[in-house]
Amino acid sequence: MLSHLSAAIPPLYILWIAMAQVAGQEDREKTTALKDLLSRIDLDELMKKDEPPFTFPKTLEEFEYAFNEYGQLRHIKTGKPFVFNAREDLHRWNQKRYEALGEIITQYVYELLEKKCNMTKAILPEGYGVMVLNPNENYLEVEKPAKFSPLPSPTEPSDEPAEKRERKDDKEGKKKREFYEKYRNPQKETETERIPIRENGSSEEHVQYVWDHFVSKAAAKNVFIVAHSYGGLSFVELMNQREMQVKNRVCAVALTDSAHNIWLQETSKSTQDWMQQHCCNWVSSPEPLDTPLDPMLPDCPRVSAGTERHELTSWMSFTSIFRFFSEVLEAKEDEEAEETCNTVTTRSSSLKNKHQDL
Repeated sequence: MLSHLSAAIPPLYILWIAMAQVAGQEDREKTTALKDLLSRIDLDELMKKDEPPFTFPKTLEEFEYAFNEYGQLRHIKTGKPFVFNAREDLHRWNQKRYEALGEIITQYVYELLEKKCNMTKAILPEGYGVMVLNPNENYLEVEKPAKFSPLPSPTEPSDEPAEKRERKDDKEGKKKREFYEKYRNPQKETETERIPIRENGSSEEHVQYVWDHFVSKAAAKNVFIVAHSYGGLSFVELMNQREMQVKNRVCAVALTDSAHNIWLQETSKSTQDWMQQHCCNWVSSPEPLDTPLDPMLPDCPRVSAGTERHELTSWMSFTSIFRFFSEVLEAKEDEEAEETCNTVTTRSSSLKNKHQDL
């Protein structure tokens, strides 16, 4: 019995090796085919296939959000703050939803400014005591007309090189996927193009345009500026371009978590000295409000905004900012009064001397 088994073992063993070799060859071929298939797939197109349509509510109520008595955006049912990842693994959809809600909030803020602050909405308004700039609106986004390309017709075999034929097959395969995708998902994201606003194509251009056409021509004697985040960078760029004008018109500047950098923006020493005397930057920090902080660059003093949240720095430092403005204005008026007094005294003394000469 043992000898019989021993004699049977070698052929069975050889058969197993042969089967393993065949199976291994098949696996390698399948792996190669799979890699080739994956190389031909447009992953971006695949990600879009399972996305829900980019259609969102048009009002805060439809979004089920509202502002509470403290001005905080909260979900009507849960009372929780806004959640970006409303749907897991759908980053593009979440981003579009976030942008749609942002547009609604923008209009809501406009309405508050008009109804609560008695302001009038106008394009680049002139003649008001307060100017609210929107340097983020630099272009118009318009839809591109839909373009449907016909399916490529089958081609006869050719004698062209295999590499060139594969590239052509890849290109035609992508066209086919796009063609079928447009019919499979008619609500696919509309293609758009951005048209820059003339002379306002960037935040820096917008600020300079408003300065040239409105602020510099305004009758206001004293100009104060509040600039948040990238607005601080835009203000420093304005100083780079209109240094003497800004120095002659602006009394003080309050920056909140400013994104400016005097080195990268190649700011002059004279501008840095002026900023040191006339600017203050309230930055995100765990320290109490108005706590002096170490200066990062030799431009202007830095103090704590009393919050670590970038978006809340303006709100949290609101009272301190206007106290800063009031102190600057008071000091300026005292200086002007003293200069006037000295001028009157000098003139009076001059007239007295002339009278004695007569």
